[in-house]
Amino acid sequence: MSMVDSFEKIPVAIHATPKDGSRAVAAAIAALIREKQSKGEKCVLGLATGSTPISMYAELVRLHREEGLSFQNVVTFNLDEYYPIDNDAWQSYNRFMHRNLFDHVDINPANINIPNGEIAKEDVKKHCAEYEERIDRAGGIDLQVLGIGNNGHIGFNEPGSAIYSKTRLITLDNSTRIANSHEFRNISEVPRLAITMGISTIMKARKVILMAWGMKAAIVQKAVEGPVTDQIPASLLQDHNDCQFVLDEVAAAELTRNKSPWLTGDCEWTPKMIRKAVVNMSLKTGKPVLSLTTSDYNDNGLSDLLVEKGDAYEINLQVYYMLRDSITGWPGGKPNAVIPAHPERSTPYPKKCLIFSPHPDDDIISMGGTFMRLHDQGHEVHVAYQTSGNIAVTDEFVTRFIDFAVGFEEISGSDNTKSKSILAEAQQFIAGKKKNDMDTPMIRSIKGLIRRGEAAATCRYVGLKEGQWHFMNLPFYETGAIQKNPMGEEDIRITMELLRKIKPHQVYCAGDLADPHGTHKVCLDIIFESMRRLKEAGETWINDCWVWLYKGAWQEWDISEIEMAIPMSPDQVMKKRFGIFIHQSQKDMVPFQGSDSREFWQRAEDRNSNTANLYAQLGLTQYAAMEAFVRWHY
Repeated sequence: MSMVDSFEKIPVAIHATPKDGSRAVAAAIAALIREKQSKGEKCVLGLATGSTPISMYAELVRLHREEGLSFQNVVTFNLDEYYPIDNDAWQSYNRFMHRNLFDHVDINPANINIPNGEIAKEDVKKHCAEYEERIDRAGGIDLQVLGIGNNGHIGFNEPGSAIYSKTRLITLDNSTRIANSHEFRNISEVPRLAITMGISTIMKARKVILMAWGMKAAIVQKAVEGPVTDQIPASLLQDHNDCQFVLDEVAAAELTRNKSPWLTGDCEWTPKMIRKAVVNMSLKTGKPVLSLTTSDYNDNGLSDLLVEKGDAYEINLQVYYMLRDSITGWPGGKPNAVIPAHPERSTPYPKKCLIFSPHPDDDIISMGGTFMRLHDQGHEVHVAYQTSGNIAVTDEFVTRFIDFAVGFEEISGSDNTKSKSILAEAQQFIAGKKKNDMDTPMIRSIKGLIRRGEAAATCRYVGLKEGQWHFMNLPFYETGAIQKNPMGEEDIRITMELLRKIKPHQVYCAGDLADPHGTHKVCLDIIFESMRRLKEAGETWINDCWVWLYKGAWQEWDISEIEMAIPMSPDQVMKKRFGIFIHQSQKDMVPFQGSDSREFWQRAEDRNSNTANLYAQLGLTQYAAMEAFVRWHY
């Protein structure tokens, strides 16, 4: 048994990206289907919904279309369904499964089983019992696919679900409703109940694969390495005979093998690993880095580091200098100065800087202090707003702004017949709008215009001139629905064209994969692919372009990973706050905010002050706030 096995109580497979992990799971499912086909047997699959398995279903569809994978012998049972909900509602899991899998493969519709969200309340108990019977008649589930909730739920088995529970109606935890609110227009529309397979039903499956990507690292660690407890339902899978967790690198970040690899066996003591170990020890012991002793190293499993590198204080100094050198008030590099350890080059000066903002407010929310600092220090700063952000504008703002247009035309003596007509049409549509209705093209355009106006006002507030902000309106986003399309060739073409036009020395982009509806991840992939193609095309300027990644509104870089930290004074914090306030359509009530109920300006200030406090705890200067970046090498 390896040292890793002594920590991880469930087998874990880690892949570089969610796409790689999805392909691996799809390959395992395809192999099982084909094995059963060769024996003339049915293959019974338990299927999950949500954002986690979408790429896996896309790969199964590809295998069907390109490699002849047939689903004729497949019987499926879905884990859960909201209740009550129309089966054809966009957010229903019935429609989700048809949209992402069933409508694209040759499965027999009679073999599809999904809990019915339309059934009368008095018939739900009978329906659940019949669902269990159907699973039994099918011979039980051969392979159950799972995701995991932020509170550890599997299916909709919330904390406290008994190990003997079966398919039943359950009340959704409020944290689950908030986490799933990105599928709806607001939290009030998220059903409070759901029908779910029970823990017992899941545990009867002959094999279980749980997938987790991105921001699930903390709960994954508890489920895999912590005690078995019904307060973390996924931890009950430790008692399953054949269960595997399939993770991407982000979701695996908190596992001991990654968080503290020196505890699991041999460790290569690179400068990055030394910094990680010492920083973690400093925060754990509550001692500044320079106050750590030989005893601290021995007591925290770092005796091997002492053996290899020698004196504790020398190691402390090495890490302290790395932390110190990551702090700079010159994000574009300090001109006329030679500082070898500085995060950025001093030349050329001034630089051309391009900030990619996935939504029209990510620039000011995520790196507003740095944005302003770059401009104030004389650099040519451009901002590229990658998407319109139109779905995150409430209907009330639409009528408010059209009403303003009508009034403006009236007081200016212009003909407002057209704007009055548009206002009347919008009011009529909104008055009769159902929760699953898609906005009209006109309303979507107006919502996009509102956000463009806010973004342009922010750029002017910082001091930029016309022509320094760019609205890309990437096509992948413009579906009119919450679910977006994958990255496409047109998205890449538009991005490459802008990069060629500006030829930046610095690019800033969102390395935040915790965005609830995935826009940040697609935007990042588009930038990476565009830069890769430009480099392959032999564009010489790109060799001198450095890429810095910032985090968005949902999380921050681990303190041990930060390569450039930009300090902010109290006045700069307030100036950034006022910049965020310009985005009035995102103020007070934030659509699609995930599981965090704070407003964006509150999240930004809390995150930035926390980063500054962590640096201070490590023994560095105490600042009011800090924005953090990690460099991407390509």
